[in-house]
Amino acid sequence: MPAALSTAIIPAFRISIFNVFSIEGRIVSEIASEQSRHDIKTFQGLIAALQEFWSEQGCIISQPIDLEVGAGTFHTSTFLRAIGPESWNAAYVQPCRRPTDGRYGENPNRLQHYYQFQVVMKPSPLDIQEKYLECLKVIGIDTLVHDIRFVEDNWESPTLGAWGLGWEVWLNGMEVTQFTYFQQVGGLECYPVTGEITIGLERIAMYLQNVDSIYDLVWTYGPDGKAVTYGDVFHQNEVEMSAYNFEHADVDFLFSAFDQHEKDCARLIEAGLALPAYEKVLKASHAFNMLDARHAISVTERQGYILRVRTLARSVAEAYFQSRRILEFPLAPDDLRKEVLALAAASEKAEALKLEKAAAKQAAKDSAKHAKAGEKK
Repeated sequence: MPAALSTAIIPAFRISIFNVFSIEGRIVSEIASEQSRHDIKTFQGLIAALQEFWSEQGCIISQPIDLEVGAGTFHTSTFLRAIGPESWNAAYVQPCRRPTDGRYGENPNRLQHYYQFQVVMKPSPLDIQEKYLECLKVIGIDTLVHDIRFVEDNWESPTLGAWGLGWEVWLNGMEVTQFTYFQQVGGLECYPVTGEITIGLERIAMYLQNVDSIYDLVWTYGPDGKAVTYGDVFHQNEVEMSAYNFEHADVDFLFSAFDQHEKDCARLIEAGLALPAYEKVLKASHAFNMLDARHAISVTERQGYILRVRTLARSVAEAYFQSRRILEFPLAPDDLRKEVLALAAASEKAEALKLEKAAAKQAAKDSAKHAKAGEKK
């Protein structure tokens, strides 16, 4: 869609900086008990409180995508649903894998597998910032006591061909959230603009529980009242997956897998199957990330692989838009549906006319060439 359409929808964004008080890492627990019935001092309770809050804001509570992804943005609920004019509000937890970030379980705050809480609202509501600040209150963070800063940090995903205007959200000097207004996804202009909130669950939880290591986080309490920690759940996974990512992943297989996923994606797009094709994009992306972790590709080759994944993502985005267009964008408001359908039809007509003119021009060239050849004879 035209760029002018997408940028016009961005609401005025008020940057709020609250007073800083001495807090000594503690949270005002009374606020949490008043606003959430979940034990936000556990990782499990924190997730439940966030799901309940965003459900009350009109979001469907989706489930994680069951494929290896590096961020919640790769989920179909964000990447694909940001395309076209259809309304969409969703929230979900997404396990994320970044093979190069593994540290064999020895680093207290860096993992190759971690969790994000993702919120997408389309079109982005004018009060989305206020909703987020209310969300913080629900999990026990008093915005009148703590220093909450929105620091400009525009976001970009080279592999997805996506970018947006955005902010990091700092809580007492620590980044805990990324706030983005999508401008483009898969090379397509976003109209209307999608608002995305990505919350780093481990970081927020470490702050709420006042611990210095992710592995010391309380995941939940067992029937006997004993704490089950994040380390109990995931430390062995970090140790073994780091070894696999850096030492044991089969490089030859990963190269061939990438090539096969690339071929499959193109074939599925040709068949009009945008969703299966997108799964192949994700698989190709993960194969690339694994090759990167194994140091199997050079800096120059790395850029080439990113470009190949981006090309696939753009093809999928276009295929998905067309598939929803055939359905006449069933989730879009009537006026927006009609507008986008009309624009798409006009664009298609203009493209057809352009191709027709190019074909006529080429035919004239060929005719002149043949005539000239005949004269020489």
